[in-house]
Amino acid sequence: MLISLDGVRYDYLDRGGLPALERMAREGVRAEALVPVFPSLTFPSHVSLATGTYPDRHGVVANRFLDAERGEFDYGNDASFLEAEPLWVTAERQGVRAAVLFWVGSETDWRGTGASFRRTPFDGELGEDAKVEQILAWLDLPEAERPGLVMSWWHGADHAGHRYGPDSARTTAQLRGQDAALAKLLAGLDARGAWAWTTLLVVSDHGMTAVNETLDAGQVLREAGIDARVIQGGSFAHVHLRDPSRRAEAVAALEAVDGVRATASDTVPEALHYRLPRRTGDVVAFTDPPRMLSRASGRLSRWTRLSGAFGRSTGTHGYDPQRFPDMHGVLLAQGRGVPAGARLGRVRAVDVAPTVTRLLGIDPPADAEGVAIPELAAPPSAAGLAAPPSAAGLAAPPLRALPDAAPAR
Repeated sequence: MLISLDGVRYDYLDRGGLPALERMAREGVRAEALVPVFPSLTFPSHVSLATGTYPDRHGVVANRFLDAERGEFDYGNDASFLEAEPLWVTAERQGVRAAVLFWVGSETDWRGTGASFRRTPFDGELGEDAKVEQILAWLDLPEAERPGLVMSWWHGADHAGHRYGPDSARTTAQLRGQDAALAKLLAGLDARGAWAWTTLLVVSDHGMTAVNETLDAGQVLREAGIDARVIQGGSFAHVHLRDPSRRAEAVAALEAVDGVRATASDTVPEALHYRLPRRTGDVVAFTDPPRMLSRASGRLSRWTRLSGAFGRSTGTHGYDPQRFPDMHGVLLAQGRGVPAGARLGRVRAVDVAPTVTRLLGIDPPADAEGVAIPELAAPPSAAGLAAPPSAAGLAAPPLRALPDAAPAR
């Protein structure tokens, strides 16, 4: 079972008042940090968690991007934009039923295969209590139907972190609400005696850092007389030139701005795993916190300027996690095969998918570049894995399945 808490920074766990997460750390494993891929954004990060690959391999290079042939991807739900195999497909093709609740790329089939159970369309208003109810209902299915892999995205602390900054009391309060829902999931697993045959992993896609300054890279180019479509993602900007022969001029114009770095998209530093010109355009520009690249008229830019006028910061992410630890997320695990009270160092996001498949006793995703985390890589064994009970034998009554959560067709 893999749960993602959006926008939960690695050190949020030390704020106290998080009994469910504290229980997982005490009875299972907590990593020092989960290091996401670049850019440390929701869509690229979730696809990397699910595929074990970097964005230059799986192709989802931002929350919004422009494919040279297919057109715009804008927080999309079309799995065909994924160029690497996701976990639920990996499981299904090896005979393990998967159930997915709002993970990036899960709403449509990928190359003809989808999860046995999935909820569509995405509903950002669906709360975590309802998600817990659905997850437990899946566990209550008859043994022949029950999924062996469950994946779910949760709101985490992302919204409050963006609006009020990572150090805001409101951000902590949002995370405590998420912890309360997680406590209900843990209680449901307790009631079913499920820990002997269940491993629960809780991760986050990225962290959060304070920002108080915005720059419109598109405006910089317009003032230089360069016509381009610019898609900005906070830490970076993709520049699609109307006249590609002006690439050197565009790079020079952007680099003339203090604190901005720019390069042709085919010469992006290899360490970023981000060379994919057909989706990143002709030029890629980068900046560092506390500045972000964003349209001057954009909602987040306006809110950041307004907050700054009152001496407050907002929050964002997307920066290079190798340089900025604030981008680091969390990883905790509890249950079958997890040593109680153990501590891990920093774990790479691309290692999560191979770890999940190792725990399931199946091969990793076909394109995976990561490796299983050794401390969490014990495969199922005849001696150590108890069989799940049938739903009829549970002490707790079966829970109602949510509407539209029937097997995928």
